[in-house]
Amino acid sequence: MRNAKFAVALLSICVFMSACSNNDSQEQSTPDNGASEKIDEPVVEVVEESVVSPLTGIESEEQNVTQRPVGVMINNHPAARPQSGLTKADIVYEVLAEGNITRFLAIFQSEIPDIIGPVRSARPYYIDLSKGYNALYIAHGYSPDALEKLSNGEVDSLNGMEYDGTLFWRADHRKAPHNSYISKENILEGAISKQYEVASEVEPYEFLTEEEEKNLEGKQANKFVIKYDNSQTWHATYEYNQTEKSYSRYSNNQQTVDLESNDPVKLSNILVLEMDHSIIDDYGRRDIDLTSRGKAILLQNGLMQEVEWVNKDGRILPIKDGNIVKFVPGKTWINIVPNLDMFLIQS
Repeated sequence: MRNAKFAVALLSICVFMSACSNNDSQEQSTPDNGASEKIDEPVVEVVEESVVSPLTGIESEEQNVTQRPVGVMINNHPAARPQSGLTKADIVYEVLAEGNITRFLAIFQSEIPDIIGPVRSARPYYIDLSKGYNALYIAHGYSPDALEKLSNGEVDSLNGMEYDGTLFWRADHRKAPHNSYISKENILEGAISKQYEVASEVEPYEFLTEEEEKNLEGKQANKFVIKYDNSQTWHATYEYNQTEKSYSRYSNNQQTVDLESNDPVKLSNILVLEMDHSIIDDYGRRDIDLTSRGKAILLQNGLMQEVEWVNKDGRILPIKDGNIVKFVPGKTWINIVPNLDMFLIQS
């Protein structure tokens, strides 16, 4: 994954031209009949093509379209809530780590927040998920199997075990291990120092047109919960707002918001995937089958449809009748569960 290229240097050259006329010093000659001759100049209409983010389908700044994705492991322990930066993520995976504790892999591409965290340790299946985006992988710590993958160079990565106190810092308002943070500026600094690419062509998702959105079909599901455990501490609840046309998310009945801005997470797609989970050691670490296709539920515009999932070039995509199901433009959260019985409609 390492590339000998240094950071891409961008040079923008703006040329301003002006023309001034002085009627006192420059006089136009007129025809003998005294009428002023007017020459019509053709009007050139400049049409600027809009560009969209490859992972959200939403209009974006042109320079952001080729920004390399960054995948950050974010803590979801109650002591780490509310988190910083999740509202800016294009894609978020919520997956079990050990026991009933979930962690997030947040994929940032269209925008990278100034503050991200708390950052948590790596697991092999999170690394594999990040590879589907060629993302620069950010974590603080690792399991033995994850360390092996990182040491083998399967992904470009920055880890707090190496950069604690430099690229990563410890917040004084939380206790370890729930207090490790990183910034956009430090990610860029780390990428440049390790000669990682900071720009890349990003394979876009397929998105619904406005007309296709109007024709969406499915079962009404405005509120639903994913129970990772019987305790509400590990319940992920989503509510659809018809006016805003977006989903809000709640953990333990508390809305998921950004720590610094208090902005809520607003989502367009919720994808729930059933995957085989197995315990691989006495510590309770897991292995998750990301490659065999399986059952899934896709929620969009307050409607639910049963689909399947397939791993295509490292990305987990919804399919139906053999065709990829398109996303509604916007942000997407993906919940991976051992069994779809953990998904319950509440209204």
